[in-house]
Amino acid sequence: MPSGTTNDSTRSTNDTAGGADGWRSDRIGSALRGENPSVLRRLDAGFAVIGDVQFLPGYSVLLVDDPAVQRLSELPRDRRLRFLSDMDRLGEAVERACRRLDPAFRRVNLEILGNTDGFLHAHVWPRYSWEPADLVGMPVWLYPRERWSDEAYALGPRHDGLRAAIGDELDRLTGP
Repeated sequence: MPSGTTNDSTRSTNDTAGGADGWRSDRIGSALRGENPSVLRRLDAGFAVIGDVQFLPGYSVLLVDDPAVQRLSELPRDRRLRFLSDMDRLGEAVERACRRLDPAFRRVNLEILGNTDGFLHAHVWPRYSWEPADLVGMPVWLYPRERWSDEAYALGPRHDGLRAAIGDELDRLTGP
């Protein structure tokens, strides 16, 4: 989820100072400390991170940069607009990278839900034509639970190229 940019694409998601999964219990704090290995880039109002699961390759999340913020409405208007702009930027970066890497790419879905995690975040879901016919037009949350926990879809070193592609697109969209 981390001027400038931080690219941790060469680190495993289990390579953290706080233990194997310590960063998962404090995603924003660990990003602020530079210890969250899922961070792609630091953006204006948050952190672009690659998702823990990749059954839809390119799934990413925008984390707000203040762990106390639970809702979009809690941000002052200028920071709210910066967060939404970051969400747009991450969505476009995922779209560009996924379209380049997979000709079956269809679109990106953007969601701010906040029903499970108590901090403001936005989901960026790439969607593909190879998805099962009964799910391709439905919300991602209807995918079977085993997709969310199956190690075959867990973020790992095999996603380094995807991480780099999304990061590169974020850099292009951010500019100098």
